[in-house]
Amino acid sequence: MKPESTASISNGVMLNAYPDSIGEKLGDLVAMLQMPELKDTFSLFYVLPTFFNSDLDRGFSIIDYNHNTDLVAEEDIEALKALQIRLKFDIVLNHLSVASPQFKDLLKNGDNSEYKDFFINWNDFWEGHGEMNEEGIIIPEKEYLDKLFMRKSGLPILNVPFPDGTERPYWNTFYQKVSYPLFTASDLSELKLKEPETVSNLINSALEGSSDLKSLDFGKDEDSKRDILKVVNSRKSFLGQMDVNGKSPLVWDFYEEVLAKVGSYGCQILRLDAFAYLHKEVGESNFYNKPGTWDYLAKINEIATKNQLQLLPEIHAEYGLHLHDEVAAEGYVIYDFFLPGLLIHTLEKGNNTALLKWGNDILREGFKTVNMLGCHDGIPVLDLKGKEVNGTYQEGLLSDEEIEDIMELVLARGGRVKNLYGADGKKISYYQVNATYYSALGESDQKMLLARAIQLFMPGIPQVWYLDVFVGKNDYEAADKAGEGGHKEINRTNLSLEQIKEGLKKQVVIQQLELIRLRNTHPAFEGNTEFLNSSDSEIIIEWKHEDSRAKLTANLKTHQFIIDLTENGQERRMSY
Repeated sequence: MKPESTASISNGVMLNAYPDSIGEKLGDLVAMLQMPELKDTFSLFYVLPTFFNSDLDRGFSIIDYNHNTDLVAEEDIEALKALQIRLKFDIVLNHLSVASPQFKDLLKNGDNSEYKDFFINWNDFWEGHGEMNEEGIIIPEKEYLDKLFMRKSGLPILNVPFPDGTERPYWNTFYQKVSYPLFTASDLSELKLKEPETVSNLINSALEGSSDLKSLDFGKDEDSKRDILKVVNSRKSFLGQMDVNGKSPLVWDFYEEVLAKVGSYGCQILRLDAFAYLHKEVGESNFYNKPGTWDYLAKINEIATKNQLQLLPEIHAEYGLHLHDEVAAEGYVIYDFFLPGLLIHTLEKGNNTALLKWGNDILREGFKTVNMLGCHDGIPVLDLKGKEVNGTYQEGLLSDEEIEDIMELVLARGGRVKNLYGADGKKISYYQVNATYYSALGESDQKMLLARAIQLFMPGIPQVWYLDVFVGKNDYEAADKAGEGGHKEINRTNLSLEQIKEGLKKQVVIQQLELIRLRNTHPAFEGNTEFLNSSDSEIIIEWKHEDSRAKLTANLKTHQFIIDLTENGQERRMSY
């Protein structure tokens, strides 16, 4: 079943923020939107998933889809409705938190848990297709292992302690963190050990050195090893995002409940986070394998249709793979993850070639897109690359050298980097670079204004990260404080209402809001887009609807631009 027409989605501008990105809770963000300076700027609001109960990855490790009462109140939702702002939420299809009721039941009841197959037992999945190593983990045969798409180094597993004292490896594509307390002899008193002090010291040394506990020799207490390890594992604590098993009927019952619940909150658009990782099959990639991914997407869409929800699948892949074409061909709106990197390239090189290629792709193929500059994640670079497909190299939007130039430039301006890894733990590719968009542009007000103008004139629904509007700079302290994996925090700085009031005095903020309001309200943007002929160092984009017109003419070297408008027979020009 293909999705229903996307015509019901507003063509206005979409704000993107966490519930507590402004002030301390959603009510503070609503108060910002009620300020006269923000009047008529946004028609949509993509609320990130700390709206729900979650425990890490700033919301993308869901515990359950009940709304987070620490951040969200019912009156906030009603106030957004009064502002005529429609909502967009996430469902994280591929995984749930280790703190979810389902996973906690698995930890408590083990083989007797009704959720034993809700998650994916790695060894059960690969049985007959690999060999067991010394740690009790099946290593898939090379032909299968080479097809796996890794988001971190090492195998994508988390060893889960069962009540019987054994450990079982479960599939864990994304984040995990395992912690143990330090042990004392008294912690082992119930075991009646001969040398409890020696055993506790051995355990602590192994934990501090990240050594394998199973390889320890407990000397005079070796005969109690199984019981010792059972006590140690009983005190293990987890953080992590556990892959769910799409072959389990309970998972689909869960999705039915979730989509009905988010619909009850006022959701209109549902972003499918990590959907391309959900379907797993021996002998296939664990990312966007076919036809399984399409089968699952069709099932989700049936549930969404029942709940009057419009789906927005999220997928990151090289342009050369043309997976975006496949998703669009099925009738879905797609994310324009190409635009952020393309615009940096365009403004820094003063050349429109790559941007026009993508813009004309959108128009020629009839893609329905949501585009962005900055976002809660990073600036994508993998998406811009070419890719070898069936022995033939398919070009990217930029060459590898041009992508390296973007990476080096943004890193030189203080950005951080996220990589992808092979099954052997070696880095195979850059994935994204993390920086505020303002800092990525060298903290130039004029470049920021032109980037915003081009985004707003590109085909599609423009999604606007709150921090970009207020020209946020790289937050190194937050990124460092978050530790390993904390690179994304460089672009997630919360702003107080006082900072918002101060920001609204800045010319670059005032002008961005002026451009956003224009895009959100001018009737020309209900019509059609065209890229007009220009020199390589210019870009001219025009929107027309009936007798209304909006035309952007920009100099890509000086970064100055004008907007010519026609409405109700009246003409005016805006110069920047």
